[in-house]
Amino acid sequence: MTQQLLNDVNHWVGDDIGVSPTGDLGLASADLRTQQRIVRRLVTNPGDYIFHTDYGAGLPQKIGETLDIPALRGLIRTQLVLESGVAQSPEPQVDVNAITGGVSVRILYTSSVTREPVSLQFNVSK
Repeated sequence: MTQQLLNDVNHWVGDDIGVSPTGDLGLASADLRTQQRIVRRLVTNPGDYIFHTDYGAGLPQKIGETLDIPALRGLIRTQLVLESGVAQSPEPQVDVNAITGGVSVRILYTSSVTREPVSLQFNVSK
């Protein structure tokens, strides 16, 4: 089965589950599914999933510590290569900037589903 045919429940971390126009559970596929999975992976703390203790980057735990932008970029890159919806070539571009109370993350990657460039931006705070 290809990535294009897989669906997840439409859910951004921290928000309600999305619904379809008919009121059913909303579904996320292709690039939307990958974007939601990337954000979920990056904000999940390692050890939070008892059956996958190495899953997650734990970005929220980094807020409040001395900000090491190169280390955060590296951490994000290592997590991105674990997502099947992110093409390995060209290498994803990651930009991290300090904001009040957190960091702003911008990722530019090529979709392994559509082979198109995808831009994803989100903020992380405690």
